Amino acid sequence: MNWVGINDLIKSALAEDIGHGDMTTDSLVEPDIEASGVFLAKARGILAGIEVSQAVFAMLDPQVSFMIHKQDGETINPGDILARVEGRAASLLTGERLALNFVQRLSGIATKTRHYVDLIGDAPVRLVDTRKTTPGLRVLEKYAVTVGGGHNHRFGLYDGVMIKDNHILVAGGITPAVEKVRAKVPHTLKIEVEVDTLEQLQEALGAGADIILLDNMDLPTLKKAVKMTRGRALLEASGGINEKTIAAVARTGVDIISSGALTHSAVSLDISFDIV
Repeated sequence: MNWVGINDLIKSALAEDIGHGDMTTDSLVEPDIEASGVFLAKARGILAGIEVSQAVFAMLDPQVSFMIHKQDGETINPGDILARVEGRAASLLTGERLALNFVQRLSGIATKTRHYVDLIGDAPVRLVDTRKTTPGLRVLEKYAVTVGGGHNHRFGLYDGVMIKDNHILVAGGITPAVEKVRAKVPHTLKIEVEVDTLEQLQEALGAGADIILLDNMDLPTLKKAVKMTRGRALLEASGGINEKTIAAVARTGVDIISSGALTHSAVSLDISFDIV
């Protein structure tokens, strides 16, 4: 995992949760009481974010011992012990909710991604995420997608060109939009264009787009788009991708499937933290 920025994220999350103090724990628990606890799986899924939970306790109290039993990417089942934590009881009680929030959320994303990957099966298509992420958590949520077997699309507006429908309207069309961008960005940067119709696809191909996003096209139209393109650009299918449609979309011959649901609709995996 790339930890650049994650420590700052954890620090901010701790400050948000604790504020000027844990009123309950500080009132009930003497500072010298020791305890141990376990992270316990309550549902089957793909684990992601256990090292982030470890970092929460390390930042909160460096004296806490965090022993990982299951690694990110492993399939976990109800009853599995994911990690054991030992140290000051006050630290364990104060840090448990934030640590759980991270590992539950990220494991939910990894589990949903793995489910979609399994539905795609052997089809030669790459499943990617989108920018539809929780503000401030993008780096972690995109990491969870990779743990589940998916791939990352651009991380932000800064590392890729995607000319969408509103850009096209402002620029006066697909061709002038591509020409204007091509004149300003480095030659090493690929240009992606979003299209809604086969007519727009034809214009994007003529303009020299490297990647073309086929937005909300039905299966027959996707197949026609693949036939029209004949490998001249990478084709990305997006919009309306869910567990009922993804396998059929993968068989149309597109190169990439992008799904915002991997992050914005993932349900947190049921994991508990129990003092033992």
